[in-house]
Amino acid sequence: LRELKEVGYSDAQIAWLLRIEEDEVTAYRKKLNIRRTYKMVDTCAAEFQAQTPYFYSTFDKENESQPVSDKKKVIVLGSGPNRIGQGIEFDYCCVHGLLAIKDVGYEAIMVNCNPETVSTDFDVADKLYFEPIFWEHLEEILELEKPEGVIVQLGGQTALKLAKIFHEKGIPIIGTSFPNMDLAEDRGAFSDLLKA
Repeated sequence: LRELKEVGYSDAQIAWLLRIEEDEVTAYRKKLNIRRTYKMVDTCAAEFQAQTPYFYSTFDKENESQPVSDKKKVIVLGSGPNRIGQGIEFDYCCVHGLLAIKDVGYEAIMVNCNPETVSTDFDVADKLYFEPIFWEHLEEILELEKPEGVIVQLGGQTALKLAKIFHEKGIPIIGTSFPNMDLAEDRGAFSDLLKA
């Protein structure tokens, strides 16, 4: 299992190959203590200390992601890679969300896999994870960082699609709750609400 994880197989892919549920693979992987660890990207070529810690995950033994402050934390999910007609506006929202989080005294943590965005610049977030916006990756970050909550509304559909699993797992969503997001996306139910 460790070898499959080290070469990039997701829990979902392994589950599909074995014809079992993804949760079974995840539970077994955790039982074997096969966990993601985070390595810091040295953005300063070892000349001086980086201003913002940037991390990527691996299945190595040593975890370099350590607390950067004793503040309460909030995680913002980005929109992932830019697509034709979508991307920049969500990055703009994420940047202003991160700045607002810092303004009210929280540690702002960004999760995104797109290095070409302003939200992944060194002076925007307090901590940055370059990770795909998938549950398996986010679960490990959430367990490590223990945030007060997650903001999904700023990252477009990529982030919004994870709201249901956050809700089901009891992870606080800061802002509009999943049931209300779900209601707003159901045109019929939303229309009925407006007519009531």
